[in-house]
Amino acid sequence: MRIIVCIKQVPDTTEVKINPETGTLVRDGVPSIINPFDENAIEAGLQLVEEHGGEVIVITMGPPQAEQALRDALAMGANRAILISDRAFAGADTLATSYVLAQAVERIGDFDLIFCGKQAFDGDTGQVGPGLAEHLGIPQITYAIDIEEVTDREIQVRRLLSDGFEVVRTRLPCLITAVKQLNEPRMPGLKSRMKAKKAEVEQWTCDCIGALADRCGLDGSPTSVMRVFSPTRQVEGERIEGETAEEKVCRLIDKLRDAQVL
Repeated sequence: MRIIVCIKQVPDTTEVKINPETGTLVRDGVPSIINPFDENAIEAGLQLVEEHGGEVIVITMGPPQAEQALRDALAMGANRAILISDRAFAGADTLATSYVLAQAVERIGDFDLIFCGKQAFDGDTGQVGPGLAEHLGIPQITYAIDIEEVTDREIQVRRLLSDGFEVVRTRLPCLITAVKQLNEPRMPGLKSRMKAKKAEVEQWTCDCIGALADRCGLDGSPTSVMRVFSPTRQVEGERIEGETAEEKVCRLIDKLRDAQVL
């Protein structure tokens, strides 16, 4: 199998800085990690290759420092890593990002599966994976919690819903987005990390993937950030004390009655 995994490097901090002029994240000087959901996507790809054979190709669109996320993926066991980086991509929203990733996938060529994390911790939209599938014109299965069956032509996946589960079967190639419950990402050892540190990371630019400049970066992004702010707490919480759980519950009920909630 030939599996492509799309990952993103995200800030490893709650103190996210925003460029006031562009409304985009300031990443310079901020410690970064692989988006946690993307680690589950990598693990899913590795497990399928271990079972069926083939290769896992990890790609990311980002600044030069995103190379470290790719090396971390190589340390986990990925076979090939590609950094898609160009100043033309700066400020891309989910539409422009999925377009660039689609162009990169087209250059890679034939594949059986694409894995993405269900969403990124910094943007939290969950739109890039589905957008990529639409650009490529392939089926998609989101919120995968279990890969139940894979054949040469089809895949069957159990997906997580808000009120239960759904089993979906579709043809290959297709795109799957992973949730945390799908698996437990492996922790690479020192030997794997040292090997990944010396491994080749391919670097592709806008011209390399044949992307149109007006569909990349800010120019290709119809989404505009009007205002960025941190939410404020309107009401302070109250801690209910008591010797026993029963006493605490009684006090809580009294307070709710006083507030005319009960």
